[in-house]
Amino acid sequence: MAFGEFELLSPNRGGGAHEGLGVLFHHSGLGFDETILRMQDPASRVSYHCLIHADGTRCTMVPDGEIAWHAGVSSFNGRDRCNEFLLGVSFAGDTYAAPLSDPQIASALEWLGLRWSTRGWNPGRLTDHRQVAPGRKRDLNPAEWDRLAGAVAGQFRGA
Repeated sequence: MAFGEFELLSPNRGGGAHEGLGVLFHHSGLGFDETILRMQDPASRVSYHCLIHADGTRCTMVPDGEIAWHAGVSSFNGRDRCNEFLLGVSFAGDTYAAPLSDPQIASALEWLGLRWSTRGWNPGRLTDHRQVAPGRKRDLNPAEWDRLAGAVAGQFRGA
């Protein structure tokens, strides 16, 4: 594994088994450490499965088999309640204030690669918060979503 990874479980999780049918990408709007602190606060009622630092380091906050509370009111491919079937991955920071770093994208590709073939994913199983909650959420910046989606398509072409 090229990027470091550690686990710091959030109390903000649960509600049944997670289906893992795809991935919903976010930006946290906060720095890496600040996001971790927020996810550790039960009052925030928010969590991600994985948070990615600008240097590519990943923090697992909710195991893949559990539900993270990251999507809120949401819909993807005609199905509501995205928390139940899309894993939540967030990039630390705000993609409108600064673009995703190259290590963040590479780390996300590495994270996806560990799951891609075993879960039968394809690019159509990935989305961002802006697309599942239009008018309510604005992450990722559309230009950064396009960069990420292009990197995914290039990495997993024919996979």
